[in-house]
Order: sequence, then structure tokens, then C-alpha cells
Amino acid sequence: MTTLVDSHCHLDAAEFAADRDAVLARARAAGVIAQVVPAIRLADFAELRELCAQHVELHPAYGLHPMYLADHAPTHLGALRDWLARESAVAVGECGLDHYLPGLDPARQRELFAGQLCLAREFDLPVIVHARHAVDEVIALLRRHAPLRGVVHSFAGSAEQARQLWNMGFLIGLGGPITYERARRLRALAATMPLEYLLLETDAPDQPLASHRGQRNEPAHLVEVAQVVAQLRGIDVSEVAAATRSNAQRLFALA
Repeated sequence: MTTLVDSHCHLDAAEFAADRDAVLARARAAGVIAQVVPAIRLADFAELRELCAQHVELHPAYGLHPMYLADHAPTHLGALRDWLARESAVAVGECGLDHYLPGLDPARQRELFAGQLCLAREFDLPVIVHARHAVDEVIALLRRHAPLRGVVHSFAGSAEQARQLWNMGFLIGLGGPITYERARRLRALAATMPLEYLLLETDAPDQPLASHRGQRNEPAHLVEVAQVVAQLRGIDVSEVAAATRSNAQRLFALA
């Protein structure tokens, strides 16, 4: 069986409350052997920790997501630091910048993102980055706080922006959007970028694949993402799986 790592999945989300065990079982049956589960706000940290403690294949990351700016108090960066100091985490995040949704104060976003980049350096952890309509600014901030390592998840930028990121040692996370034929730029990137900088993800329950339009996404669907990458590159899916699994295990120090 081809085995995969879902490098970005919000399995703690309320959308999975009714059937989380079944979702996990389907993922295991599909060959998804590990999932990185990034937090989005301080209020979710404890529940995420308990969920990951119950399932060996789930690995927690802790961060303050820019889309939930209203939930982040000025004290939360300090609380995140205290949490990272006493809890096990595979990364800092999800964090970053979102200039797509209206009403999200850019200055406050930059402050929170920069603070989390400093924490990633302090604790020698990779960072899981959200960059929506903000890739150039994210790149600039990553350079300012270098050296850092991590992944820009659900990447939607240009090939040149991707190249700048992997030249800094960052990986590129691709998922459901590449299964849509209209996503020509992303599909071209998936077809040509160096495999050593690629991570596969679902971002479940969000970003359903073309074959599951309008439905809840889930980790088992990662197999189809890998198959699309393999088709675009003209290689066997086992090669995509092996490379991206190794990349995730190396970046997040997964057993």
C-alpha cells in the first residue's frame, strides 16, 4: 500500500465531531499514516492536545491563525510561548497573513505573525504558514526573521514565489485545488517543482477535491491528491508518496 502523510489537517474541527473515529479509520485504510493538526486559536489548544494524545498518528502544532484575529488577545503570544515551553509540538502554526478576508487588521496580523516566527526560532520548530493574497509579504517577513524552516501551506502563489521559498529552505504544501483542471498555474507547479520541497495536504474539512465538490474534505482523500501529482509529473504514485512522506517526516521530526 502507498503510505502518505497529511501535512495539514484540522481534524479537531467541529465538522468531525460526529464521526471522527470513522474518518480516522478511513484515513488509515487509505494509507494515510500520519496527520499534522495545526491549531488556530488559544482556546483550542487543550482539546487538540488531548485528541492527539489519543491517536498516535495525529501530531499537534500550536499557533494563532490570522483569520481568527478577533479571538486573539494581546496576551496570547505569551500564552503560546508558555504552552510551547511545556507541551510537545511538531511546529508553530497555523500562523501567517490573510489579505483576502475584509476586516482583518494588517498591522495586527504582522505583529502576531512576527511574534510566532520569533517563537519558532526560540524553540527550534518549523513554522506552518498561511499566506492568502500575501505571499510576497510573507516571504519578506520570513527573510527578516531567518533562519527559519517550515511550509507555506495551501500554496497559491507563482512559480517564482515558490522558488524563492524553497531557496530559503521552505516547503510548498499542495492539496485539493490542484485536482481542478482550471488551476493551471498550480498544476504546472506540481508538475515541475523539485519533489524534495513538496508536501501533500488536505486542509480538511476545507478545500474539497474536484471529485468531492461541495462536500466535507477528509484525510483519506489525500490519496487522490498524490495520484494527481503523479499524473501531472508522469511518474508512479509510489514515488510521489515516498518523497512527500519523507519530506514531512524530516520537517516535522515525525517518528
